[in-house]
Amino acid sequence: MNKRTLAILAATGAAVIYGLNHTIAKVVMPTYVKPFGFIFLRVTGAMILFWLVGLFAPKERIQRTDWLRLLGCALGGMSLNMLAFFKGLSYSTPVYSSVLSTITPILVFILSAFLIGEKMTFKKGLGIALGFAGTLVLILMENEIRADAPNVLTGNLLFIFNSCIFGVYLILVKPLTQKYSTITLMKYLFLVGFIINLPITYSEFTEINWSELPFDAWWRIAFVIIGTTFLTYLLNVYAMRELAASTISAFIYLQPLIAIVYAVSTGYGTLSTVKITGAALVFSGVYLVTQKKKQVVHKE
Repeated sequence: MNKRTLAILAATGAAVIYGLNHTIAKVVMPTYVKPFGFIFLRVTGAMILFWLVGLFAPKERIQRTDWLRLLGCALGGMSLNMLAFFKGLSYSTPVYSSVLSTITPILVFILSAFLIGEKMTFKKGLGIALGFAGTLVLILMENEIRADAPNVLTGNLLFIFNSCIFGVYLILVKPLTQKYSTITLMKYLFLVGFIINLPITYSEFTEINWSELPFDAWWRIAFVIIGTTFLTYLLNVYAMRELAASTISAFIYLQPLIAIVYAVSTGYGTLSTVKITGAALVFSGVYLVTQKKKQVVHKE
């Protein structure tokens, strides 16, 4: 099996894990673990795993000039975005979370246009318009009422906030990924993230009644810590090293497809004309924004 095939399998595996995570995490909250308590488990578990792996990796030190950027990355990528997503998931449904999470590429492009002057084209402008039209359709035109989704509107707004913060994180972290290895970066990001999250999440963590957790809750918690938070980082890094960015971007659409199918099939999500319309607009917008301009090769 060649490296490209392995990379495609890695990218597929990461997308599948992310897709399943929407429902797997939802089932645990808030019956067994409250959202912020889940973040304590997720960040603490990932921190321990990355530091253990780091024992066998080359040793690197973070330069003093990079600590402020690293702090910003940890605040955005390992704290605010996770807190918003899990709190939103406790209020809303996996179908909404999986669709609204895909608007990150649109937000990254908008931020890049303002911060680093990335060129705005008609196609990308249309993509932004379609993406936000789909987002508005999902937020304003249907307010689903379910026992496990007590406040869909608030939850969906938190998903959008999560995507915004994650977009900032992606822009901030890029220079660091070019200077440090993935293991080194994740070690320190999750360490700082643990320190930031500790006063916010520890209270809900202490409320977990461990003696009454059924096996169904245990394996779901383990899946989120080991699969969603640790393994996906390693799979994505391997995939990014072997595949072109255009190939990687195609997997954006696999995650919500898996999430929706799994949520609906397990009874934790429903489909409607409004949801399908909104999702189609969001996906169309993301597709247009992530398309690279084809370069014309002149043959002499």
